Amino acid sequence: MKSNVTIVMYHYVRDLANSRYPEIKGLDLPCFVNQIEYLNKHYNVITTEELIHSIDTGESLPPKSALLTFDDGYIDHYTNVFPILSNYGIQGSFYIPVKAIKEHVVLDVNKIHFILASTPDKLMIVKDLEHLLEKYRTTYQLYPFDHYYDMLAKASRYDSKEVIFIKRLLQVELIEELRLKIVEELFVKYVGMEEHVFAKELYMTEDQLIHMQNSGMHIGSHGFNHYWWNHLNEKDLASELDLSMSFLHDIGVDMKNWTACYPYGSFDEQAVRMLSSRGCKMAVTTQVDVAEPIEKMRFLLPRLDTNDLPKEKNSTINDWYKKAI
Repeated sequence: MKSNVTIVMYHYVRDLANSRYPEIKGLDLPCFVNQIEYLNKHYNVITTEELIHSIDTGESLPPKSALLTFDDGYIDHYTNVFPILSNYGIQGSFYIPVKAIKEHVVLDVNKIHFILASTPDKLMIVKDLEHLLEKYRTTYQLYPFDHYYDMLAKASRYDSKEVIFIKRLLQVELIEELRLKIVEELFVKYVGMEEHVFAKELYMTEDQLIHMQNSGMHIGSHGFNHYWWNHLNEKDLASELDLSMSFLHDIGVDMKNWTACYPYGSFDEQAVRMLSSRGCKMAVTTQVDVAEPIEKMRFLLPRLDTNDLPKEKNSTINDWYKKAI
């Protein structure tokens, strides 16, 4: 039986207790180090290029293979993650939303993260949204607040129903023009920093990405604007991909082995087709499972969240380890 691969997904990795936003949903830095040691003990950590080779040739990976991926281009990945991975001789794969890096804007998804992290009382934000929906109700022909709350407020694996309501309303449900207005109003109220200043503190620079790329890390596409790819028409998705590919080329990525990560896990048949036509070698999703390195899964590779694996180096193995081959 051909070996599979456990692809692990990370976002914020920081010293949470001593950060400006200790409530941000991230992995505490000591836990990251412990998880790396756990993975080194129980898995064979591979590179993206080794996974591509396995898919291309059919050759098996080492048993219990693992691959580490980092989404969204945060400065955490350069200052915290990169030195640790280098120390252990491990490659990380970093997926970059280009606009945040080049134009010093804060992605809407990140604005929402820090709005949520700015107050422990999420009901305050829900109340603000109730007011704002009423404010814009006539202009944008909105339903009553209760319609949206009853439809969207459903708890997930990691978030309360209030948090899910806030995220879904502001990421998907409302039209983009209104989402942008509301998110900006809440960002000013709860975060209160100039956007370009906040962006420069939050994301890596091009020079830092080039340093990581030259040091053996893998840099991949996370789009240009970090849009939901399955919501875009062909022209707009082509622009997202082409702008992102141009950026990867400019920072020195080997475009014969370029890879992608769907923003929000938002893949569909069009996205898969367009990645394939542009020579993309593989793409990772947010579906939760251990991945099979086979041709039909090349653009549909699932990942585990960091929270699915132990964060103590001496932890006993869990069910996900047992599923790995």
